[in-house]
Amino acid sequence: MKIVEIKVLRGPNYWSVRRTKLIQMKLDLEEMEQRPTNQIEGFRHRLEAMFPTMIEHRCSVGTRGGFFERVDEGTWMGHVIEHIALEMQTLAGMDTGFGRTRGTGNEGEYYVCISYMEEDAGVYAAKAAVRVAEALADGKEYDMAEDIMRMREIREDTRLGPSTACIVDEAAKRGIPFIRLNKHSLVQLGYGVHQKRIRATIASTTGNIAVDIACDKEETKNLLDAAEIPVPKGDVVRTEEGLKTEIEKIGYPIVIKPIDGNHGKGNTTNIINWDQALKAFAAAKEYGRSVIVEKYITGFDFRILVINYKFICAALRTPAAVTGDGQHTIQYLMDEVNKDPRRGYGHEKVLTQITVDQFTQKMLDDLGYTLDTIPAKGELVLLKPTANLSTGGTSTDVTDEVHPANIMMCERIARIIGLDICGIDIMVNDLRSPVKENGGAILEVNAAPGFRMHIDPSIGLPRNVAEPVVDMLFPKGSAGTIPIIAITGTNGKTTTTRLTAHIAKTAGYKVGYTTSDGVYIQNQLMMKGDCTGPVSSTFVLKDPTVDFAVLECARGGILKSGLAFQNCDVAVVTNISADHIGLGGIDSMEQMAKVKAVVPETVFKHGYAILNADDDLVYAMRDGLSCNIAFFSMDEYNPRIVKHCRDGGYAAVF
Repeated sequence: MKIVEIKVLRGPNYWSVRRTKLIQMKLDLEEMEQRPTNQIEGFRHRLEAMFPTMIEHRCSVGTRGGFFERVDEGTWMGHVIEHIALEMQTLAGMDTGFGRTRGTGNEGEYYVCISYMEEDAGVYAAKAAVRVAEALADGKEYDMAEDIMRMREIREDTRLGPSTACIVDEAAKRGIPFIRLNKHSLVQLGYGVHQKRIRATIASTTGNIAVDIACDKEETKNLLDAAEIPVPKGDVVRTEEGLKTEIEKIGYPIVIKPIDGNHGKGNTTNIINWDQALKAFAAAKEYGRSVIVEKYITGFDFRILVINYKFICAALRTPAAVTGDGQHTIQYLMDEVNKDPRRGYGHEKVLTQITVDQFTQKMLDDLGYTLDTIPAKGELVLLKPTANLSTGGTSTDVTDEVHPANIMMCERIARIIGLDICGIDIMVNDLRSPVKENGGAILEVNAAPGFRMHIDPSIGLPRNVAEPVVDMLFPKGSAGTIPIIAITGTNGKTTTTRLTAHIAKTAGYKVGYTTSDGVYIQNQLMMKGDCTGPVSSTFVLKDPTVDFAVLECARGGILKSGLAFQNCDVAVVTNISADHIGLGGIDSMEQMAKVKAVVPETVFKHGYAILNADDDLVYAMRDGLSCNIAFFSMDEYNPRIVKHCRDGGYAAVF
């Protein structure tokens, strides 16, 4: 078998308007075209042994085990590869299930389409599925574990983190479109002049000065102390002499951490002697010249989340740990904890697996323990110095237990620092009484606080913390969109696009439009060439000066990667003719019409599809559309036009 080509579809496309994330693989089965599954001895047995969970694939049969029934009856390898690629993604923590396999018209050649969650992992799954299918057909051993692990690594490297993803998901629920602006966590919500941006959980509304203050622990501490907010005693040091002087002043136990660290990097807690202090000082210095030395506050680690200067929720954070049973080693106990089905690789599940790193080793060394030590029954052995979920910690929602005085204090802290999305770390025995009265202290104020502990707590109610973020960015139900008119067809697209853009400009809009000769922003040529694909459309939708988009959408772009937008307000289809037939797997006028029909199928319910009533294929596109329909015709007596207008519809005639 041979992979001819692979395309990544990222928007409404030829295969599906609703399922916008698809991998399209053109596959040549070669000699396997003559070997359906029921003619390959032992194939069903080997397939089921490798993928027992495929019993859930219903396939066209529609019942549990339906796919295996198809394998027994005899199906072609393209269909099998479709199911293998989907199942491999699911096993790698990306549960997706839409697939479709269709012949290209050439013998032995098929389009295999599969949905994906992360496109790089989807492409890997498509290629790996071909290797797996070949091994199964030949009766060879195949170790799939390496592929699954590689796909997990790709997923963690490329996907949005849980905090950013939950904001994007909340925006999408409200019909707010988004564009990922880089390979990391910078995302645009909305289009054109109405766009807002987020990076992790920092928003475009977040003040730069506030972020600078929050990243400078000394500055934060000084501001809070001056405002009578309880903070630990301590100071910034840069040398071992300064460290010694500060310890003499505040006494043990102490905490040492870098002045501008995050996620607990370089932090060491509960230091009780000079040797430990020197090691911790060196660890903190790896992240910067200046180090904070503070009195170690005993109690529990709480995180308060304040959004738009209002208290949202609170969580108790517990570091990764094991509890001794008097019989088993720390390594055994850790392995047992990691068997919890809620723990996974990276951010794939509610909890992260506990791993042994230098911080774990140090904590065990301080206790005089190794991984082979058998702790006493009931003894709690901490394995990480901080309670971050990304290092195996757990969280418990305590939102309903926070004292009103603490709520007021945290909202005041957010105002003092100036952070509209603010995570406040408090060390205290509990939050049911005022922190000022129970000996607790504010340890840190965080810009870009993690949301994972709140949206997926280990214990307690999950909180939709993305909702107040989106409310803040898009108040009063704004969808953050601009009017989009999409124009397709075989001939006349560019002329229609230019005329429409001119009308909108005359009406006072700042128009961005795409044509077959370039991209224009407010009548200025920005990109030259055939710009009728999704890259050019995205260019217009990303431009922060544009408040009206007119987008020419040609066949090539739709087939190559889909449309750049999920919905438009108006779609115009000029006509369907024989131009470009035989290219890109489109071999008939009917297939070409199906490609062009993708555009009107994306029109909002309140919008309009404007169709050519003189063209049978274009006129037929009205069937199945849920939006309003308008027609145009060169014949004012066209019976289709006459009936449509008699029924109260709109039409334009020559």
